[in-house]
Amino acid sequence: MNTPEAISAMTALAQETRLQVFRLLVRAGPSGLMAGEIAEAAEALPSTMSHHLGLLERAGLVTSRRSGRSIIYAADYEGIRRLLSFLMEDCCQGRPEICGSGLSPAASCVETI
Repeated sequence: MNTPEAISAMTALAQETRLQVFRLLVRAGPSGLMAGEIAEAAEALPSTMSHHLGLLERAGLVTSRRSGRSIIYAADYEGIRRLLSFLMEDCCQGRPEICGSGLSPAASCVETI
């Protein structure tokens, strides 16, 4: 991941509704959720949610796929991995194992998916 991509991803997450949706999709796992379910959970209008989901998708944090007439959104775990790697790239003067203990639950979750 390069700097402009990381800035795009972090900008996408720097808004309350998008952060809430991102975390919801991470919890939902690879099967994801329908757009309507996401809007309902976030208590947002479908048109507003469409904007938020599109921004998260363009930032490489969310994927979408069609299922009949519905659109299913899921966390893009590879995109998340790339962002985390970018953020931790220069951790602790080249000794990332020092930083690992605080990230272990999230890191191991992302690694297994």
